[in-house]
Amino acid sequence: MSTTMGAEQSDARSLAEMREFGEEPSRIGDVRGTELQNLVKRQIELLGEDPQRDGLQRTPLRVSRAMAWLTRGYDLSVAEAVGEAVFEERHESMVMVRDIEFYSLCEHHMLPFFGKAHVAYIPNGKILGLSKLPRIVDLFARRLQVQERLTEQVADAIQDVLAPIGVGVVIEAQHLCMMMRGVQKQRSLTVTSSLKGAFRDDERTRDEFLRLAYASSGSP
Repeated sequence: MSTTMGAEQSDARSLAEMREFGEEPSRIGDVRGTELQNLVKRQIELLGEDPQRDGLQRTPLRVSRAMAWLTRGYDLSVAEAVGEAVFEERHESMVMVRDIEFYSLCEHHMLPFFGKAHVAYIPNGKILGLSKLPRIVDLFARRLQVQERLTEQVADAIQDVLAPIGVGVVIEAQHLCMMMRGVQKQRSLTVTSSLKGAFRDDERTRDEFLRLAYASSGSP
């Protein structure tokens, strides 16, 4: 087999792997991608493994692509996530999308944390396409994060886009840095919230939001 044919087959296999896991060609570029692969290879060596072992030869490539995918939120803006899906509408009741699944990476250990976000707002003459709320969550989740900041960023983004009467965000997540290492508590759940406007100032609005947010989780 010629060198050219071998390279073409390798490229085809790499592309097939990426598509299998829903990945796009690396956003980090060839130069940074190669540098990241070299760092992963050195990490494997420092952990006491042989990066030339069959099962590990392509690991640096896969890790670099996975990290590019898992942090793709850095390349997106709220304006791009929302697009033209802001509509004039005289609707004055709460709009809520509950149980938005998300996955993120803890910036302290670079281990995953994952869970559900419950997002609501009360319109002030404008509404947002429903699919855009999960897109905003993903935009900020696909970065190195802490849950507290993620919660605030989602709420702030909705506030900036719509200037609504109020915004409420609750995030419930499990952190592998607590489950796999350290205290190793498998059933622990971290809950954070951000309440703005009527969700913070009006007790009835706040209670309604929290009751709806926790309805599916069994939380008090």
